[in-house]
Amino acid sequence: MRESTLERRLVREVERIGGLAPKWVSPGQRGVPDRIVLLPDGQTVFVEMKAPGKSLAPLQEYWKRKLLKLGHRHYKLDSNEDIDRFINEVRSW
Repeated sequence: MRESTLERRLVREVERIGGLAPKWVSPGQRGVPDRIVLLPDGQTVFVEMKAPGKSLAPLQEYWKRKLLKLGHRHYKLDSNEDIDRFINEVRSW
């Protein structure tokens, strides 16, 4: 399955639960997560989408550590099952 297919599904599922998942583009800052997931009640989550079985690149790992250190949530999703787990988890907040 392609990363773009998974990404479209994530956006659709987040919108279904009342959130938004805009693409994050940060000029001059390579490696930032693909999506900022904005959920009801002011919850924000950063999501890196990957093709199945692919790992984070070094710059993506750097951003993950940086965001976690600042107290933000960061997820790497690479399958439909990951998306389902993510949606179920954020719905419980």
